[in-house]
Amino acid sequence: MNIQPLYASFFATMAFGIIFNVPKRTILSGGIIGMMGWLLYSWFLAAFQLNMIAATGIAAFFVATLSQGFARFHKMPVTIFSVAGVIPLVPGGLAYETMRSFIEDDYLTAISFATKTLLISGAIAFGLIFSGVLSQTLKRKDLHYVEKSS
Repeated sequence: MNIQPLYASFFATMAFGIIFNVPKRTILSGGIIGMMGWLLYSWFLAAFQLNMIAATGIAAFFVATLSQGFARFHKMPVTIFSVAGVIPLVPGGLAYETMRSFIEDDYLTAISFATKTLLISGAIAFGLIFSGVLSQTLKRKDLHYVEKSS
């Protein structure tokens, strides 16, 4: 396995954390989250032959879940970790190819790239939202269980 993409995702996530002006003590954690998300994404692509959309959705769910744990540990909002953590999963190259194809009047290719870009972006959103909903549901069940046992 090539380790360079892991370094790139780690440093890119940390750089976006710096750009987004996150607290200094959370930059390293954000880098770890981004790197782990990219590792899981590339693992699902290679080991299970999943398509990019499914692998991105699973990795985004993992990033959001990991972000919630780091947020509790650092006593910070989850968005500090999740926004920077999904940066390696964002389909920026596909968005670029979409715009380039439109400019070159290659509309069929542009629509193909645009569809893939939107589906991957939707998978990121779905993974983030599903993790938050699952977390809230489990938290409520936990509170409900505590109230009944009291």
